[in-house]
Amino acid sequence: MDTAIKIIGAACLCYVAVAAWVYFNQRKMLFVPRKELVATPADIGLTYEEVNLKNGLGQRIHAWWLPHENPRFTVLFCHGNAGNISHRLETFRIFHQLGLSVLIHDYSGYGQSEGSPSEKATRADTWAAWEWLTEEKGIDPATVVLFGRSLGGAVAAELVSELTREGVTPAGAIFESTFTSVPDMGAYMYPWLPVRQLARYRYNSAAVLQQVNIPALFAHSQEDEIVPYAIGAKLYESYPGPKSFLELRGDHNIGYLEMGEDYVNGLDRYLRELEGNK
Repeated sequence: MDTAIKIIGAACLCYVAVAAWVYFNQRKMLFVPRKELVATPADIGLTYEEVNLKNGLGQRIHAWWLPHENPRFTVLFCHGNAGNISHRLETFRIFHQLGLSVLIHDYSGYGQSEGSPSEKATRADTWAAWEWLTEEKGIDPATVVLFGRSLGGAVAAELVSELTREGVTPAGAIFESTFTSVPDMGAYMYPWLPVRQLARYRYNSAAVLQQVNIPALFAHSQEDEIVPYAIGAKLYESYPGPKSFLELRGDHNIGYLEMGEDYVNGLDRYLRELEGNK
């Protein structure tokens, strides 16, 4: 009997220890920044401009502006949770091929941006990027497409929700390989833990998109090993506005590249639909 009690006690202690580890390490699990820039758009023959923004928290945010000589739209690119803007060159190439100007910024604590990443900070960072595009560059909001990949999808969802509350309507939004909320993701990864009670971050895209009504493209792969396809499909299904779905192939990080022209053509179909709305 004493042995059984000891085993149960040890198991309980282990459970509490794992729960505590998850609680206190969420930031490191969610944000994986790299400071060093490993390349620039010039390395693939694209013209770009260094941009320094100031977010609402008073921090300097580093960005790149990649103008297209004859843009169909301008993309505000919210990247994923790892690396920095210099790890997105292949996406820049695709966007240029599609006739898009691009503004991409690094979140607080990523690359050359000051500060530390947080849900509040990514919101402030992306709002600063939006203001630079539409105020300093004078880009018409109706010609801007928000693009968010993985964590960036949640960041883009926060921005478009805020714009909706302000009465501003972008051309559209693309949510690629992203999720409904961080607690939903945590519950998938740790189904045996009370993740919804432990979660310190929300990024509740499904909730913040409920008042949004712009044309949106959702893209996800059934082979995604990081963000389950079912969670991406749930986000698509919950969106109340006009929407379409692009079925990706391959893994979370490079599946879209392995798709080649199928991926490019999928984005192009969506952009042509937006052009028809002008």
